Amino acid sequence: MKPQTKSLFQLHIAVLLFGGTALFSHLLPWSAVDITILRTAIASVTLAIIIKLQGDKLTLNNFNDYRMAIILGVTVGLHWVTYFYAMQLAGVAVGMLAFFCFPIVTAFLEPLFTKSKPHLRDISCALLVFLGIVLLVPELTLENNTTLGVIIGSFSGVCYAVRNVMHKHYFSHYKGTQAMFYQTGVVAIMLSPFLTQSPFEMNGVWGNGQLGELGLLLILSIVFTALPHSFIANCFKHLSAKTAGLISCMQPVYGIILAVLLLNQWPDSTVYIGGSCIVFAAIFETILVTKK
Repeated sequence: MKPQTKSLFQLHIAVLLFGGTALFSHLLPWSAVDITILRTAIASVTLAIIIKLQGDKLTLNNFNDYRMAIILGVTVGLHWVTYFYAMQLAGVAVGMLAFFCFPIVTAFLEPLFTKSKPHLRDISCALLVFLGIVLLVPELTLENNTTLGVIIGSFSGVCYAVRNVMHKHYFSHYKGTQAMFYQTGVVAIMLSPFLTQSPFEMNGVWGNGQLGELGLLLILSIVFTALPHSFIANCFKHLSAKTAGLISCMQPVYGIILAVLLLNQWPDSTVYIGGSCIVFAAIFETILVTKK
């Protein structure tokens, strides 16, 4: 399998898993900050174990790489907190779709690093995604939770785009497990002073025929955080950040389907129209990358 094809495959698996993270904003009865702290702490420990089992080193090459790891960690931390909060305010469908303004930011941000002009196809796809997001806003007032969720979700998308482009150009020489070990660790340390949910007070892994809070947290941290983010970090070796961003637009589709099946959250008609615009842009970019 060619490296580009393998990266594309890993990217789609990661996007599918990312779609499932939306469920935990409602399955776990905690604040967005608490969810982010606990998931990243567990993910960081898990990644450290994986790195050691693979025989890789935990240390970075130089001081500049440590500095970049902190910057990337702070950026992705802001993304995670606002991502969960947006879905808690506006629901899974609207919160996730609002977050996907990040392909627009990426399409215009990455050329600043490569000293090139954005391609017309990228601008067209980005505008199509933007149209889909506009359809999500019910009214222009911050007193409406849905509108506030769209704004916060869009800010989360900006943070994610900045992190992806910086990772691509300054940190992609590290394996995905190494890169995400530092980023999840930085997030856990950065937000730890704001933790309000004690890990010792949560339910167990399993009880009364269903997953407990600890069980849900472990699945979120390992399967839906450590694994897909490692895949994404690996993809940057062979795919551009804008390609990864546009293909990742499939994420809300998976998230909405899972939210309907497991949470019974049915989107409004405008969400379907906006989602269709986003999915089309993702499929179009995928086809072009595959042909290349």
